[in-house]
Amino acid sequence: MTRIEVQELHKQYGRTRAVDGPTFTVEPGRVTGFLGPNGAGKSTTLRILLGLDRPTSGSALIGGRAYVDLAEPLREVGALLDAQAAHGSRTARSHLLALAVSNRIPRRRVAEVLEEAGLSAVAGRRIKTFSLGMRQRLGIAAALLGDPAVVILDEPSNGLDPEGIIWTRELMRTLARDGRTVLVSSHLMNETASFADHLVVLGRGRLLADTSMRDFIDSRIRPRVRLRTTDDARLRTVLRDRGFNPVREEGGVWTVEGAGLDDIGPLAAREGIPILELTRKEASLEEAYLDLTAGEAEYTSTGAPLNQEA
Repeated sequence: MTRIEVQELHKQYGRTRAVDGPTFTVEPGRVTGFLGPNGAGKSTTLRILLGLDRPTSGSALIGGRAYVDLAEPLREVGALLDAQAAHGSRTARSHLLALAVSNRIPRRRVAEVLEEAGLSAVAGRRIKTFSLGMRQRLGIAAALLGDPAVVILDEPSNGLDPEGIIWTRELMRTLARDGRTVLVSSHLMNETASFADHLVVLGRGRLLADTSMRDFIDSRIRPRVRLRTTDDARLRTVLRDRGFNPVREEGGVWTVEGAGLDDIGPLAAREGIPILELTRKEASLEEAYLDLTAGEAEYTSTGAPLNQEA
């Protein structure tokens, strides 16, 4: 199996420590989301992984080898780091054809990935005329060109319209189902939650989390339930007697932190409290992520309104 293995990775730029010793493994058969605030070291880690930078110490290997040691890298690793990197004067077809020829990839793959990325109709247009979303699709097409076992994408949804976002989401899931190793860096929490099975989170160059999506959320955010009843007073009294702190919101809805369905349902039944609604209030990836990284962001806003008068 082809996995990504990062071991005690360090990268120093002068006095700045961009990557500070993370160790993690990205396994085949699942989509791993790579998260972290600006300045967390994600981009530096990806650059080292793809041979664009050298580590100060430690290693970042693909299938047990450094990227620079791969004879025909596009046949083993497909990557998108910068959708603007393609030469603007080339056509989409000629750009992919140059990549294919240099990596001994069959020419037929050019037409195949153009079709998969939805670019067949504009294959003869110069890349400089492409929108950001079209360049993004071209970058993903290039990553798929060699039919690689490992796919690494940095902000793949950037600039895409809703149809394109859905396409990338399904593409990543399909690649993982095929047994490939898929690593996706993103700042879009809701989008990451829609496709990732596993999460690796960095903060200030250090590893903060390496766990499944579900375990990550459950470990950071306490369970909550939402309920409605026709007997608010009795509900409040019973819940407080059991150590809960119910909070009443708009529309007569109660939220109970630290409680699950199995806590509230049987209790209400025993006490004869009529329940009109009882649902688990799902925590989001964004809530859990912000809870974890609250003190790890290099750049944070003050929350002050813009254009404030002096």
